[in-house]
Amino acid sequence: MQSPIDVGIVGAGTAGTASALLLARAGHRVTLYERVPEPGPVGAGIVLQPTGQAVLERLGLLQPVLERGARIDRLRCVTARGRPVFALDYLPVGEPARGPAGVECFGLGLHRGVLHQTLLQTVRAQPGIELRCGVDIDAPLLERDHVALRTAAGERLGPHDVVVVADGARSQLRAGTGLRFSESPYEWGALWYVGDDADGVYAGELFQVVRGTSFMMGLLPTGRGPQLDSPPDVSLFWSIRTDRLEAFRTGDLQAWKDEVQRHDPRAAFLLEQIRSHEQLLFAHYRHISMPRWHGERIVFIGDAAHAMSPQLGQGCNLALVDATGLADAIAAAPSPTEALALYTRLRRDHLRYYLWATRAVTPFFQSDHEWLGWLRDRFMPLLTMIPWIRRQMCLSMAGHMRGVLRSPLSLAALATTPALPPAPDA
Repeated sequence: MQSPIDVGIVGAGTAGTASALLLARAGHRVTLYERVPEPGPVGAGIVLQPTGQAVLERLGLLQPVLERGARIDRLRCVTARGRPVFALDYLPVGEPARGPAGVECFGLGLHRGVLHQTLLQTVRAQPGIELRCGVDIDAPLLERDHVALRTAAGERLGPHDVVVVADGARSQLRAGTGLRFSESPYEWGALWYVGDDADGVYAGELFQVVRGTSFMMGLLPTGRGPQLDSPPDVSLFWSIRTDRLEAFRTGDLQAWKDEVQRHDPRAAFLLEQIRSHEQLLFAHYRHISMPRWHGERIVFIGDAAHAMSPQLGQGCNLALVDATGLADAIAAAPSPTEALALYTRLRRDHLRYYLWATRAVTPFFQSDHEWLGWLRDRFMPLLTMIPWIRRQMCLSMAGHMRGVLRSPLSLAALATTPALPPAPDA
């Protein structure tokens, strides 16, 4: 697109802030609306995969994030009896997944607040972006050649040439666009606690323990939190059905801590830091699917477009890749309408794979179907011994898969400007 356009972005999370930066740096006028009056660094641990790292490199923000994060070289899962289920590292990913400089690939355990703080601070300093906090967007208003936004208070904002919806899995804007979507909450969620791990007990790997499909706990090295003087952290997560949350909140905390320590004695120092149920934060997940992510001058990205279970650890990474896809589509297409159609085309294979894979994998780790846990424990160790299957699993973990028979996503393209396909078909 030769001339600048006016873009309104709803939601200042990962997808929204990254999109705002990329579009403003391309010369477009950006207004970023955020419902929270004073957005701050919140959240538990995430894994920044090589794909997400490549996008941050493109934004010039990778180094400060690397300095706060904790390197992860493998994902290891065992049964409650200590039998291996799988151990996946980043080495089998191979050359297609190496970074633009040919560096080795690894995951980065990170406090979500570090990523949010880094992106938001950069947005505040970026010319061409107007950040408006405390603005609760209620609905898009499609007009002749523009789209405006209506607030919950009835105020009309804009108009904009394009509106980007990036306000998360619970977005209320999907229903008012005429776009088809499906939304289904998972019956299972997770309790999270982020604690100090000054000695690096959990350095180097994301460790999980499973028993059937109704028991799963994990420990994720999370690096240093948003505060400059914070020590290294580790995130503990504990799988729980949403309808059992209240019983847990009123239950015996010490008994729960004893169970965690029984499955991983190393966690004793971490459990000593937990003195009340309130320190354990609950995360509830839902699955959002859309046949296409764009309408007339409006596009959905991030969790607003494709929320999913965190089993494959891709949420923030998909959001970052969405931002690059949108920026590149707008750069390549001659009009806003064609740009949004091109965006859907660019993102289709990658997003559909992870929507399908996450939906397929999750019941083997969080469900009431215990027989799936039996299958997992017996066949997954065998599958990881087959080189081709192991490579597909590692590519999936690293965020590169675009389909079983398709070439992996290129990190070099994410870090610069990917080659674009022919004209869109929708």
